[in-house]
Amino acid sequence: MVVNLSFLLLLLFVSTFVSSANAKATVSISPKTLNRSGDSVAIKWSGVESPSDLDWLGIYSPPNSPHDHFIGYKLLNASSTWRSGSGSGSISLPLTNLRSNYSFRIFRWTQSEIDPKHLDHDQNPLPGTKHLLAESEELSFGSGVGKPEQIHLAFEDKVNGMRVTFVTGDGEERFVRYGEGKERLGNSAPARGVRYEREHMCNAPANTTIGWRDPGWIFYAVMKNLNGGVRYYYQVGSDSKGWSEIHSFIARDVYAEETIAFLFGDMGCATPYTTFIRTQDESISTLKWILRDIEALGDKPALVSHIGDISYARGYSWVWDEFFAQIEPVASRVPYHVCIGNHEYDFPAQPWKPDWAAWTYGNDGGGECGVPYSMRFNMPGNSSEPTETKAPPTRNLYYSYDVGSVHFVYISTETNFLRGGRQYEFVKRDLESVDRENTPFVVVQGHRPMYTTSNEVRDAMIRQKMVEHLEPLLVENDVTLALWGHVHRYERFCPMRNNTCGKLWRGSPVHLVIGMAGQDWQPIWQPRPNHPGLPIFPQPEQSMYRTGEFGYTRLVANKEKLTVSFVGNHDGEVHDTVEMLVSGEVISGSKEDTVNTVAASATLVGKAESNVSWYVKGAGLMVMGVLLGFIIGFFTKGKKGSSSGTRWIPVKNEET
Repeated sequence: MVVNLSFLLLLLFVSTFVSSANAKATVSISPKTLNRSGDSVAIKWSGVESPSDLDWLGIYSPPNSPHDHFIGYKLLNASSTWRSGSGSGSISLPLTNLRSNYSFRIFRWTQSEIDPKHLDHDQNPLPGTKHLLAESEELSFGSGVGKPEQIHLAFEDKVNGMRVTFVTGDGEERFVRYGEGKERLGNSAPARGVRYEREHMCNAPANTTIGWRDPGWIFYAVMKNLNGGVRYYYQVGSDSKGWSEIHSFIARDVYAEETIAFLFGDMGCATPYTTFIRTQDESISTLKWILRDIEALGDKPALVSHIGDISYARGYSWVWDEFFAQIEPVASRVPYHVCIGNHEYDFPAQPWKPDWAAWTYGNDGGGECGVPYSMRFNMPGNSSEPTETKAPPTRNLYYSYDVGSVHFVYISTETNFLRGGRQYEFVKRDLESVDRENTPFVVVQGHRPMYTTSNEVRDAMIRQKMVEHLEPLLVENDVTLALWGHVHRYERFCPMRNNTCGKLWRGSPVHLVIGMAGQDWQPIWQPRPNHPGLPIFPQPEQSMYRTGEFGYTRLVANKEKLTVSFVGNHDGEVHDTVEMLVSGEVISGSKEDTVNTVAASATLVGKAESNVSWYVKGAGLMVMGVLLGFIIGFFTKGKKGSSSGTRWIPVKNEET
């Protein structure tokens, strides 16, 4: 009996010792419930023995996800107290409502356990999950799954309507109610709910357990019989499930004296954690400055145009939620229009892949095959193409609309654009039917550029086919401006026709590459034939202005002229401007850029004039700027973080 008692006491001691050793590390959260997307949780941990720089915090939703199915992670050394060796620390994370709870786990990860075959999109090793140290309680959202989020607007086919799209966690009935005052939301319209499933995805990672998360229900509702130029207030939801906060917008006015748009491509979104793919921190600045501009407009209407490579989710579905949460402050105020890019669509079995494009169209969409893009946006028109998979048809491919003095056209460079195809016939009919009395300016937008001086060798055949098939339509129908993304830089060309500078935009549209809104991978400029590691310098004659600065473009038009300005993210100021007059003349944004047929003394309006004047002060300053630009361009790298720290030199021949 004594022996048995001693043995039991020994077992109890060992059990207590082992339990205390395993339970030393703890992680806690505060609060345990967040009100809505964007609210922050404070995460605290302590008791982590022998802390190292590889210890990490995993972020999980749903909370019962396997260890390697995190949505993101943070290294514990992100805490300011971590390096003290105390084994404790804390961080604060803003979170997006994914319609399921969150949990947080702390892991020990050692140098010897780094797996060179288990890498993220940037070829960095993903953290190991062998040693779990602690796990938190679950975090929930007070709004649950019922309250609408990710609200965004778009024009619809009828000029006196506005479509609103939003997401909830269930498919129960929802509405939009609206009116001309916050207290007068007397109009109501039902919302139609749709969703997509994992089996609709066509490839990894979108159709795997790591990449897939439930996308919720996507609702569309149309606000009808709106008076052009009038501010309307609206909210979406239901009495039983809850209503969103009240938002407002200015209704489209096809007869407006002034047209205002903010245009860019390749923005993506930022996340407060590291995940399997690269995210785009510069998107925060882009949206910050655009929101500033929208607020300064007061009761003037505006729109946003995002021409491809939208969220860069690439098969990790929660990144779409992060994107829409990030753009909501803008997209709930002004219509947010899009066209499809390679990172929304391209997949190995896509139905249109001619031999000459086999190397170009790959798996850039991460297996999404256009489904989230097609379902989460609802653009005007009814263009669609079958996917020839279990997925629904790909939508929002090509369409157009009028706003004030501008006719906007959107095209797809990822599906058939060749002569004889449905898209070609749409573009042809559309451009031929434009009423140039009402809309003297025509702006065409697509993702992959027809012209660029970057070293995008893979797209060479697509550019050649675009010049062969699409450019004649632009030239014959006097398109004013062609906007492209895909290349993550800003570049403005002279009026172009068959790779040659023209004198006027009539018959030679001005081309701009505007893929500089967030994605920070940068191709080099076209290299020198005898020095392939160095860019051509000075830049080719057709390229009037180019830069690696992040930012967006601002379009302002009336019946007499259309002005496009490039706004840089580093200071929110205008750094390049081009004016297209209704007569066909093109006035560039700096004296040395001026098209030969335009007097060099032509001036600009507003802020740009003061900027341009100091750009060209003194030959010595110009030479210094050119030299600095060349040096910066030569040493600029494509890895994340390198571009954002580069000081932008605002001169024509800048090579950043």
